Amino acid sequence: MKMKDKEKKRKIKKRKRKKIKKQNKTRKSKRKEREEEKIKKRKKKEREKENEKKKKKRNRKRKEEKKEKKKRKRKKKDKEKERKRKRKRKRKIKIKKNKKNEIEKEKKEKKKRKRKKKDKEKKEKEKKKTKKKKKRKRKEKKKTKKKT
Repeated sequence: MKMKDKEKKRKIKKRKRKKIKKQNKTRKSKRKEREEEKIKKRKKKEREKENEKKKKKRNRKRKEEKKEKKKRKRKKKDKEKERKRKRKRKRKIKIKKNKKNEIEKEKKEKKKRKRKKKDKEKKEKEKKKTKKKKKRKRKEKKKTKKKT
């Protein structure tokens, strides 16, 4: 009887030890699982943080590019405006110059016409004078002829 009791006790102890071992194992595995979960979570967070950083950087870059594009556009517009203004000014100057030249030409023409007219009149006068002279000369010739 005593032996049986001892055996029983031993078996119970064994079972207990086994149970404790199992419990420890499960506890260990659970702990490991929790740790892994923690690591996973942390990595995920880090990844998200990194992604957020990248996103911000991308956005900043995009914004910068947009700004640059706008600046270039504005510069181009200003350049075009300046070119147009210069062209307009040039055209204006050209028109003014042409007008001035036209007026000058007109003046010259007028002067030329006046001079021509004057020359014509002078010629006419000269012609008349010579005609008269010739007539007088003929008359005188005739007179001298009659006398002789």
